[in-house]
Amino acid sequence: MVQNIDAAAFQKMVIHAAAALNAQKQAINDLNVFPVPDGDTGTNMGLTIGCAAAELKKKSHDAVGQAAQTTASALLRGARGNSGVILSLLFRGFAKAIKDRTEIDGRDLAIALDFGVAAAYKAVMKPAEGTILTVSRMAAACAAGAAREDGGIEFVLQAAIEEAESALADTMEQNPVLKKAGVIDAGGKGFVVILQGMLDSLRGLPMPALAEEKEEPAGKADFEAVNVEDITFAFDTVFIVRKLEENQDMEPFRAYLNSIGDSLVIGEDDEAFKVHVHTNTPGSALSEAQKYGTLELAKIENMRTQAEDLAAGKHVQSTDDLEAVEAELEEGMSAAPAKAAPEKPYGFVTVCAGDGMAAVFKDLGVDGIVSGGQSMNPSTQDILREIDKTPAETVYVLPNNKNIIMAAEQCIPLCEDKKVVVIPTKTVPQGIAAMMAVDPDAPEGDNTSAMTEALSRVATSEITYAARDSDFDGFDIKQGDYLALVEHQLFGTDQDLDALLDRLANAPAQQDAEFISIFYGADVTEEEAQKTADIFSQACPGAEVTLLRGGQPVYYYMISAE
Repeated sequence: MVQNIDAAAFQKMVIHAAAALNAQKQAINDLNVFPVPDGDTGTNMGLTIGCAAAELKKKSHDAVGQAAQTTASALLRGARGNSGVILSLLFRGFAKAIKDRTEIDGRDLAIALDFGVAAAYKAVMKPAEGTILTVSRMAAACAAGAAREDGGIEFVLQAAIEEAESALADTMEQNPVLKKAGVIDAGGKGFVVILQGMLDSLRGLPMPALAEEKEEPAGKADFEAVNVEDITFAFDTVFIVRKLEENQDMEPFRAYLNSIGDSLVIGEDDEAFKVHVHTNTPGSALSEAQKYGTLELAKIENMRTQAEDLAAGKHVQSTDDLEAVEAELEEGMSAAPAKAAPEKPYGFVTVCAGDGMAAVFKDLGVDGIVSGGQSMNPSTQDILREIDKTPAETVYVLPNNKNIIMAAEQCIPLCEDKKVVVIPTKTVPQGIAAMMAVDPDAPEGDNTSAMTEALSRVATSEITYAARDSDFDGFDIKQGDYLALVEHQLFGTDQDLDALLDRLANAPAQQDAEFISIFYGADVTEEEAQKTADIFSQACPGAEVTLLRGGQPVYYYMISAE
């Protein structure tokens, strides 16, 4: 058996583990049920360790400690989701334990695994049993016992894997959510795959190829058993902050985040820290974080809408949808960002989803479109990139979603050669109203006031669907029912869409309006949309009704009344 390893062997082990995880990514994704699929554990862990593998392929190291430090640093920068952050913490503690070692044996491995577990548990405010934490802790404890019996690294790693597999099988009994869905923990499974990949490399086994995805993977979770009502905190929030100074006391920040959410994990190194938290107020988390440094990246996902889309058999928008955009971003970061010289006084950047919506904003004079919105929130860097490309002295940003406003505001201090003004639009109709209030010849202050004041004149209604049966806010909702929302609050529900639209058209907001704009979504035909416009025209004879193709996902209609 192999007794010890050098830096080259360690690098190969991590690269092999990344390939192994990538090959089983979808199978791990199908296990993710806590509380709903909020970013796909297999994908998150695969992309996280993939960042380390990419860095290790670029250069060789003289010592295992150096290679481990490179791995830990890359994992922190590339960590996605709760599982990715915990994985980065496990490797960060691991790297600290062997930072001065040129080679390591089984005893060193056992100590390093223990350090990793300690780092992960310290960062998680409320560690739960039946998770990757449990699996890693049991593996580390077994490794310590094995090292006393035999100090060879292969022997110790094999013992750790056997215990990890046993602990993984037990996660179903430890975690009620897993037991209800009939699966083992996804993060724990990913950790076992990584350890096995490292051992396979040590034994000289070939690198795994990407596995073909099956139509019905074995052990796939029963997502219908997980209720949207089980989600206490809706927004899966992840962000990276560059520290103001080293050795900052993070405990007050941990306590604050724990008071506004759960599933909290904070990973850090000497220069930055990364946060994962589930909360109903992601903007508050981002605002508080700025007391500790400069926000570099933020992602926010609505887990409730993800659960509803999944239950309805629709595509679940998540960070995976941003993978292509992020790949372009990472490629662009190696070169100087494109910055347009100011050629005019004012420019405009807006966030929206749907080609029809984008066309409307372009017709109103918007320079840059950031793709995103409900359940697909762009990062500060995504917005900043469009600001840099806008050839204006002052750039107005229209977030059009309450969960994007804070990310947009982070662009203000980051843009050195242009003034950035964020208009706090919470809906697309508000953004359109703001653009219609622009006077290109007016002073900046007047335009800001006019655009902001225009928001108060807009009432936004939306038509979507019920993903499952629910007794919500006094409404007995059945799966498949149509739902009407007014300013994001439930207005009514019905199995007859025309009946629901008629009630909405007769509501005070529409009855008092002079102008009604109806934007129909990607799942609505032009004929169906015209029928809806006729309903509003008949119910609101005093209003001018305009029908426009929005092309937005999820929502059949977005309706503005002014």
